[in-house]
Amino acid sequence: MSTSSPLEPRPPEQPPLASPSSPVPNDSDLPDSGDGRDVAARQSSGSPRRKSVDRPSGSEWIAGDELRASHLRSRVRRRLTLPLLLFIATCLSTFWVGAANWRPQLINSPDMMQHLISTNWRQGLTYMGAVLAILLTHEMGHFLQTVRYHIPASYPLCIPVPFSLIGTMGAVISMDGMRANRKQIFDIGIAGPLAGLVVAAPILYIGVKQLDLHNPPTPHDIQLYNPVIVRWMIEWMHPQWADRAAWVSVSQLNPYFMAGWVGMLITGLNMLPVSQLDGGHTIYALFGRDAYKIARAFIIIAIAYVVLNLDQAAIWTPMLILVILLGIHHPPTADDSVELDDFRWILGVASMAIPVLCFPLQAIKQ
Repeated sequence: MSTSSPLEPRPPEQPPLASPSSPVPNDSDLPDSGDGRDVAARQSSGSPRRKSVDRPSGSEWIAGDELRASHLRSRVRRRLTLPLLLFIATCLSTFWVGAANWRPQLINSPDMMQHLISTNWRQGLTYMGAVLAILLTHEMGHFLQTVRYHIPASYPLCIPVPFSLIGTMGAVISMDGMRANRKQIFDIGIAGPLAGLVVAAPILYIGVKQLDLHNPPTPHDIQLYNPVIVRWMIEWMHPQWADRAAWVSVSQLNPYFMAGWVGMLITGLNMLPVSQLDGGHTIYALFGRDAYKIARAFIIIAIAYVVLNLDQAAIWTPMLILVILLGIHHPPTADDSVELDDFRWILGVASMAIPVLCFPLQAIKQ
């Protein structure tokens, strides 16, 4: 997921440069950096002295030289400590949830915790590695596109939740999305879900292949609702269980299936067509200001769904409130007049099927 927020102040306006036909300014005419570090640069004998000036953007310009885009580009300062600490915490969180058989809320003593870790550490490591591979690939899809287009952005920020069923709430990068134009915001928004699916799909395939639904769910066991793509895979690989494909009990899980299910949840959720979600970036790039109508219609439908399905209200209401607080409408890009080519347009329209196929609408039940 990517959210737009200013990370660094934009560099101040640059003073006008002399055109090729204008005389080279004297040293006294050049702006002073104010830090005493200006150094005189000399050319061959007889050539006028030119002064090196440190710009706020972090690049160096020699007076009289041609101004290039690299001189105006701001240098992004990214914090490393917080992303690293959150990554380590999410590793521990997902490892613990996997070792606890995805029932961390049932652990009530240190002895029980120690026993589960010593018994299920391989399962915990497998789940941790698989789910973090999906999360980081998704976020790096966004991040690499921001680097490509020189959009200031943070490193991926993982969100650990050690007491939840899945051990995490995903990951996010913060970026100054208003510096991106319409084509760039499309590439940044769509890259995360597509990259995440490249990793999530084979992990889910392995999980479905190892799935065992012979034993019925235990009483009062938590059950996960399978999105369309998961049901299709179960019906394809295990046709004898086609009538059980809609729900999977937590007691029937394996680490690959659970990681793949989480990957589908995160991908489908992020591609919902609203706000600063990846789907919000995508529909704004496709439809411009008309994307507001789609976002408003989605929110109305989502509120109606929660009201009519009160058993799901506790799960989706916090997410719905968060989206509304972030803002339903996508902000304008740096240049909305940039047109998408045919390939991006087809890809964007096709990507609207991702939440339909990947989002588990009913989530969980007990």
